[in-house]
Amino acid sequence: MKLSKDEVKHMALLARLGLSEDDIEKFQHQLSDILENFEILNQVDTANLPPTAQSISLENVFRPDEPYPSLPVNEVLANAPDEEDNSFKIKAVLE
Repeated sequence: MKLSKDEVKHMALLARLGLSEDDIEKFQHQLSDILENFEILNQVDTANLPPTAQSISLENVFRPDEPYPSLPVNEVLANAPDEEDNSFKIKAVLE
């Protein structure tokens, strides 16, 4: 499918893009190529394929949670700009 310059200008207007004439011509060719690829994909017979939301199976890649001792409070607060009662002291965020 070959896009016209007017169609590219219309898409640019919808996307609120300011394009020069050079950009319009460049995007006319690029977008036309993309649409041609979709036309090729539309020719693939997908009638017997079930709809899928994921093309590959999902798998958790995180390690299992394992408890371990935390750092001593004095090491945690060593670089704190201000501390009070073994806690970080910060300025109030809300009144």
